[in-house]
Amino acid sequence: MKPTRILDLCANVALAAVVAWIATNVAYSSFPPISVFSGASLLPVAVLEVVLAFVIRSRVENRGIGPGSGQLHPITAARAVALAKASGQVGSLVGGIWLGFLIWLLPQRPEIRAAASDTPGAVVGLIAGLVLVAAALWLEYCCRAPIDPPDEAATS
Repeated sequence: MKPTRILDLCANVALAAVVAWIATNVAYSSFPPISVFSGASLLPVAVLEVVLAFVIRSRVENRGIGPGSGQLHPITAARAVALAKASGQVGSLVGGIWLGFLIWLLPQRPEIRAAASDTPGAVVGLIAGLVLVAAALWLEYCCRAPIDPPDEAATS
């Protein structure tokens, strides 16, 4: 499995931002009010992934991965990598959606009162998406297998 490419995540952000901008431009009047809490919905997941990353990192550094008791099972580490890869994609897409929403909202703030009240929630949502991407990349990095030293050449 290859590491997540930052370029792919940036492409997700750009594509989602364009789609969200178009959707907001067409249907903003039918959107419900955006609260700060709705924007912050990804932050608990990001916190859990950071904690998991530190736990896995300490186990990897101490060679605590294996099937024995008190060790981190290799399948658990593989599941953490899958979680990290999925979270990186979700965070980049959601961050892009909030970015597209913000790009439409910011110029509308002087004319539309709802746009001004929706802006803080959209800013928090964008930050939460980016924090989730950072947490996912950190978790993915912490799940890498340690590099074994090369075998010594046989001398005879």
